Amino acid sequence: MAQMEFFIVDVFTIGRKYTGNQLAVYLGNPPTALMQQLAKEINFSEITFVTSETPQNGGYNTRIFMPEVEVDFAGHPVLGTAYIIQRELIGAPVAELTLNLPIGQIPVAFGADDVLWMRQNPPRFGHQFSAEDLARVLNIDAADIDPRFPIIEVSTGLPFVLVPVVSLEALQRAWVNLDRLRALLGAHEAIGPAVFCRETIHDKNDIHVRVLDDIYGAPEDPATGSAGGCIAAYMLEYGYFAESELRLRAEQGYQIGRPSLLHLRAQREAGEMAIYVGGQVELVAQGRLAAD
Repeated sequence: MAQMEFFIVDVFTIGRKYTGNQLAVYLGNPPTALMQQLAKEINFSEITFVTSETPQNGGYNTRIFMPEVEVDFAGHPVLGTAYIIQRELIGAPVAELTLNLPIGQIPVAFGADDVLWMRQNPPRFGHQFSAEDLARVLNIDAADIDPRFPIIEVSTGLPFVLVPVVSLEALQRAWVNLDRLRALLGAHEAIGPAVFCRETIHDKNDIHVRVLDDIYGAPEDPATGSAGGCIAAYMLEYGYFAESELRLRAEQGYQIGRPSLLHLRAQREAGEMAIYVGGQVELVAQGRLAAD
């Protein structure tokens, strides 16, 4: 097999390397089994493969792998992969490019202040859960969960159970009982809970988020664009900020030493919800896969 180039980037950074969520991007189309082996070897929350060097039907074919499974969509892999495509395959500034994923085409825009923006699919709202069930999963008290808003499964491409809590202290105290999580989600699509509150570490941010998606081999995600889109849709749908158009700064990753910043936008356009998630990307390293 010919050697493949790969790149390591940090996505949703706070403006510098070694923050945000790590991603490895491979340029090539090896056998699926090797893709999964490389995901396990790198052991980031996700890695991607750009399998077409030129656009196909207007976009670049891309596959996303967690350490244990391939997924149809994930947030930070979209932005990080778009950054590498622009830098390495296009080689010139562009206003926008598109990734072809199993869930469909995802456009990525290159905005001001080095922020890349993706438009996610319109949200789907699913099963609602009880505070008692999620409290048992998260090892917190039911009283720690905000009773004004539902605990519900939401997806803009990758589904999560959204859990609003009343304080940062409760959010920091949470940890997942994996057996209880698997039992609770066994009949549902969600990969894990996305837990959030309005109290933040930094005053300029609007919400604090933790994503505890241990089912697929990543115990806690440093920055989760797919969950961020779900949270933005949820907050617009249920009036979390009592506003008809949202522009939010979401902090994440502080409990695991990877501080991250996600920009979230949500509004209604032409009868459906328009969800945008943005963040900065930093190149960390590049190399070639060793020949077998």
